[in-house]
Amino acid sequence: MQTVQGSTELEYAFLFTLRKVNSITTEGFKPFFDNLPVDPYIKGNYRLRRLSRFIVSGDKLIKLPHGYLFQSKDYNPLVGDIKREFTELEDALIELDIFKNLVLAFSDSCKLHPEAEIGVHQIRTTCTPDNFGNPAPEGIHRDGTDFIGIFSVDRDNIQGGETHLYTAKKEKPVFNKILNPGELLLINDHKFFHYTTPIKPISDGIGTRDVFVLTSPSLLSD
Repeated sequence: MQTVQGSTELEYAFLFTLRKVNSITTEGFKPFFDNLPVDPYIKGNYRLRRLSRFIVSGDKLIKLPHGYLFQSKDYNPLVGDIKREFTELEDALIELDIFKNLVLAFSDSCKLHPEAEIGVHQIRTTCTPDNFGNPAPEGIHRDGTDFIGIFSVDRDNIQGGETHLYTAKKEKPVFNKILNPGELLLINDHKFFHYTTPIKPISDGIGTRDVFVLTSPSLLSD
Protein backbone atom coordinates (compact mmCIF):
# COMPACT_ATOMS: atom_id res chain seq x y z
CA MET A 1 0.00 0.00 0.00
CA GLN A 2 1.24 3.46 -0.82
CA THR A 3 1.39 5.76 2.16
CA VAL A 4 0.15 9.32 2.10
CA GLN A 5 2.90 11.77 1.30
CA GLY A 6 4.19 14.17 3.93
CA SER A 7 4.71 17.85 3.20
CA THR A 8 5.77 17.49 -0.40
CA GLU A 9 5.71 19.73 -3.42
CA LEU A 10 2.81 17.65 -4.76
CA GLU A 11 0.73 18.34 -1.70
CA TYR A 12 0.55 22.02 -2.50
CA ALA A 13 0.18 21.71 -6.27
CA PHE A 14 -3.41 22.99 -6.09
CA LEU A 15 -6.32 23.42 -3.69
CA PHE A 16 -9.28 22.41 -5.84
CA THR A 17 -10.30 22.85 -9.44
CA LEU A 18 -13.31 22.02 -11.60
CA ARG A 19 -12.86 21.08 -15.22
CA LYS A 20 -14.82 19.61 -18.10
CA VAL A 21 -13.10 16.60 -19.66
CA ASN A 22 -13.80 17.13 -23.35
CA SER A 23 -12.19 13.84 -24.38
CA ILE A 24 -14.92 11.86 -22.60
CA THR A 25 -18.45 11.14 -23.76
CA THR A 26 -20.23 9.87 -20.67
CA GLU A 27 -22.77 7.81 -22.66
CA GLY A 28 -20.14 5.10 -23.05
CA PHE A 29 -19.94 4.62 -19.29
CA LYS A 30 -23.64 4.32 -18.56
CA PRO A 31 -24.23 0.60 -19.33
CA PHE A 32 -21.55 -0.38 -16.83
CA PHE A 33 -23.42 1.25 -13.95
CA ASP A 34 -26.37 -1.10 -14.44
CA ASN A 35 -24.29 -4.07 -13.28
CA LEU A 36 -22.83 -2.86 -9.98
CA PRO A 37 -22.91 -5.01 -6.83
CA VAL A 38 -24.42 -3.57 -3.66
CA ASP A 39 -21.91 -2.03 -1.24
CA PRO A 40 -22.17 -4.54 1.65
CA TYR A 41 -20.69 -2.16 4.22
CA ILE A 42 -23.45 0.47 4.06
CA LYS A 43 -26.92 -0.27 5.46
CA GLY A 44 -29.92 0.19 3.20
CA ASN A 45 -28.66 -1.32 -0.08
CA TYR A 46 -28.88 2.11 -1.77
CA ARG A 47 -25.19 2.31 -2.74
CA LEU A 48 -23.57 0.08 -5.36
CA ARG A 49 -19.84 -0.05 -5.96
CA ARG A 50 -16.79 -1.53 -7.68
CA LEU A 51 -13.13 -0.69 -7.09
CA SER A 52 -9.82 -1.28 -8.87
CA ARG A 53 -6.36 0.26 -8.75
CA PHE A 54 -3.97 1.29 -11.48
CA ILE A 55 -0.69 2.96 -12.30
CA VAL A 56 -0.07 5.10 -15.36
CA SER A 57 2.91 4.16 -17.50
CA GLY A 58 3.36 6.65 -20.33
CA ASP A 59 -0.02 6.76 -22.05
CA LYS A 60 -1.06 3.31 -20.81
CA LEU A 61 -2.89 2.04 -17.74
CA ILE A 62 -1.58 -0.95 -15.82
CA LYS A 63 -4.14 -2.68 -13.61
CA LEU A 64 -2.73 -3.80 -10.27
CA PRO A 65 -3.68 -6.95 -8.33
CA HIS A 66 -6.86 -7.11 -6.28
CA GLY A 67 -6.55 -5.35 -2.94
CA TYR A 68 -8.44 -4.33 0.18
CA LEU A 69 -9.55 -0.80 1.03
CA PHE A 70 -8.62 0.45 4.48
CA GLN A 71 -9.23 3.81 6.17
CA SER A 72 -8.84 4.59 9.84
CA LYS A 73 -11.79 5.79 11.91
CA ASP A 74 -10.03 9.16 12.05
CA TYR A 75 -11.03 9.60 8.41
CA ASN A 76 -14.09 7.40 8.14
CA PRO A 77 -16.01 7.13 11.44
CA LEU A 78 -18.70 5.00 9.81
CA VAL A 79 -16.66 2.12 8.33
CA GLY A 80 -13.12 2.99 9.38
CA ASP A 81 -10.72 0.38 10.79
CA ILE A 82 -12.47 -2.23 8.61
CA LYS A 83 -10.72 -4.13 5.83
CA ARG A 84 -13.21 -3.65 3.00
CA GLU A 85 -13.26 -5.69 -0.21
CA PHE A 86 -15.09 -4.72 -3.41
CA THR A 87 -15.59 -6.41 -6.78
CA GLU A 88 -13.15 -5.25 -9.47
CA LEU A 89 -14.17 -2.97 -12.34
CA GLU A 90 -15.29 -4.88 -15.43
CA ASP A 91 -12.60 -5.61 -18.01
CA ALA A 92 -14.75 -4.22 -20.82
CA LEU A 93 -14.97 -0.90 -18.97
CA ILE A 94 -11.23 -0.72 -18.35
CA GLU A 95 -10.57 -1.32 -22.04
CA LEU A 96 -12.56 1.76 -23.12
CA ASP A 97 -10.56 4.74 -24.39
CA ILE A 98 -12.80 7.06 -22.39
CA PHE A 99 -11.86 5.23 -19.18
CA LYS A 100 -8.16 5.62 -19.94
CA ASN A 101 -8.77 9.29 -20.76
CA LEU A 102 -10.44 9.77 -17.38
CA VAL A 103 -7.57 8.27 -15.39
CA LEU A 104 -5.00 10.18 -17.46
CA ALA A 105 -6.92 13.43 -16.92
CA PHE A 106 -6.79 12.84 -13.17
CA SER A 107 -3.10 11.90 -13.19
CA ASP A 108 -2.09 14.80 -15.42
CA SER A 109 -4.16 17.38 -13.55
CA CYS A 110 -2.73 16.33 -10.19
CA LYS A 111 0.80 16.10 -11.62
CA LEU A 112 1.21 12.68 -10.05
CA HIS A 113 4.68 11.21 -9.90
CA PRO A 114 5.44 8.27 -12.22
CA GLU A 115 4.08 4.97 -10.98
CA ALA A 116 1.71 6.67 -8.50
CA GLU A 117 -1.04 4.27 -7.48
CA ILE A 118 -4.58 5.39 -8.36
CA GLY A 119 -7.76 3.91 -6.94
CA VAL A 120 -10.88 4.12 -9.12
CA HIS A 121 -14.23 3.73 -7.36
CA GLN A 122 -17.29 3.22 -9.56
CA ILE A 123 -20.31 4.23 -7.47
CA ARG A 124 -24.05 4.44 -8.01
CA THR A 125 -26.26 5.97 -5.31
CA THR A 126 -29.98 5.20 -5.63
CA CYS A 127 -33.08 6.73 -4.07
CA THR A 128 -36.85 6.22 -4.03
CA PRO A 129 -39.73 8.42 -2.78
CA ASP A 130 -39.59 6.50 0.52
CA ASN A 131 -35.82 6.24 0.87
CA PHE A 132 -33.37 9.04 0.10
CA GLY A 133 -29.86 8.10 -1.05
CA ASN A 134 -26.82 9.37 0.82
CA PRO A 135 -23.66 9.64 -1.32
CA ALA A 136 -21.59 10.48 1.79
CA PRO A 137 -23.06 8.59 4.76
CA GLU A 138 -19.89 9.29 6.79
CA GLY A 139 -20.70 13.02 6.75
CA ILE A 140 -18.20 15.83 6.15
CA HIS A 141 -14.85 14.08 5.85
CA ARG A 142 -11.42 13.65 4.33
CA ASP A 143 -10.42 10.38 2.68
CA GLY A 144 -6.89 10.22 4.09
CA THR A 145 -5.21 10.35 0.68
CA ASP A 146 -3.37 13.11 -1.26
CA PHE A 147 -5.67 13.84 -4.20
CA ILE A 148 -9.31 13.09 -4.99
CA GLY A 149 -11.18 13.35 -8.28
CA ILE A 150 -14.98 13.17 -8.51
CA PHE A 151 -16.21 12.64 -12.07
CA SER A 152 -19.94 12.89 -12.76
CA VAL A 153 -21.27 10.32 -15.23
CA ASP A 154 -25.05 10.66 -14.92
CA ARG A 155 -27.91 12.08 -12.86
CA ASP A 156 -31.27 10.44 -13.53
CA ASN A 157 -34.54 11.56 -11.92
CA ILE A 158 -32.87 13.16 -8.89
CA GLN A 159 -32.59 16.41 -7.03
CA GLY A 160 -29.89 17.14 -4.49
CA GLY A 161 -26.47 15.54 -4.65
CA GLU A 162 -24.64 18.85 -4.30
CA THR A 163 -20.93 18.55 -3.57
CA HIS A 164 -19.47 20.79 -0.86
CA LEU A 165 -15.87 21.58 0.11
CA TYR A 166 -14.89 22.92 3.53
CA THR A 167 -11.67 24.20 5.07
CA ALA A 168 -13.01 23.09 8.48
CA LYS A 169 -15.97 20.89 9.44
CA LYS A 170 -17.81 23.60 11.36
CA GLU A 171 -17.31 26.31 8.74
CA LYS A 172 -19.56 27.15 5.81
CA PRO A 173 -18.58 25.48 2.51
CA VAL A 174 -16.13 27.36 0.32
CA PHE A 175 -17.46 25.50 -2.75
CA ASN A 176 -20.88 24.02 -3.44
CA LYS A 177 -22.13 22.76 -6.78
CA ILE A 178 -24.09 19.96 -8.38
CA LEU A 179 -21.57 18.21 -10.63
CA ASN A 180 -23.00 17.79 -14.12
CA PRO A 181 -22.12 14.84 -16.37
CA GLY A 182 -18.62 15.26 -17.78
CA GLU A 183 -17.38 17.50 -14.97
CA LEU A 184 -14.34 16.49 -12.92
CA LEU A 185 -13.76 18.07 -9.51
CA LEU A 186 -10.17 17.74 -8.28
CA ILE A 187 -9.51 18.16 -4.57
CA ASN A 188 -6.38 18.41 -2.44
CA ASP A 189 -7.37 16.10 0.41
CA HIS A 190 -4.84 17.69 2.77
CA LYS A 191 -6.57 21.05 2.48
CA PHE A 192 -10.30 20.32 2.27
CA PHE A 193 -13.06 18.25 3.79
CA HIS A 194 -15.77 17.20 1.34
CA TYR A 195 -19.40 16.11 1.43
CA THR A 196 -22.25 15.45 -0.99
CA THR A 197 -25.85 16.11 0.06
CA PRO A 198 -28.51 13.35 -0.07
CA ILE A 199 -30.52 12.74 -3.22
CA LYS A 200 -34.25 12.19 -3.69
CA PRO A 201 -36.35 11.50 -6.79
CA ILE A 202 -37.91 14.31 -8.79
CA SER A 203 -40.85 12.05 -9.68
CA ASP A 204 -42.10 8.58 -8.75
CA GLY A 205 -39.69 5.75 -9.30
CA ILE A 206 -35.99 5.23 -8.71
CA GLY A 207 -33.41 8.00 -9.01
CA THR A 208 -29.70 7.38 -9.58
CA ARG A 209 -26.43 9.32 -9.28
CA ASP A 210 -23.44 7.74 -11.06
CA VAL A 211 -19.86 8.86 -10.42
CA PHE A 212 -16.26 7.72 -10.55
CA VAL A 213 -14.17 8.72 -7.54
CA LEU A 214 -10.41 8.58 -8.08
CA THR A 215 -7.81 8.78 -5.32
CA SER A 216 -4.04 8.79 -5.15
CA PRO A 217 -2.65 7.04 -3.20
CA SER A 218 -5.27 4.36 -3.67
CA LEU A 219 -5.57 3.37 0.04
CA LEU A 220 -5.59 -0.25 -1.13
CA SER A 221 -3.34 -2.98 0.23
CA ASP A 222 -2.65 -6.56 -0.86
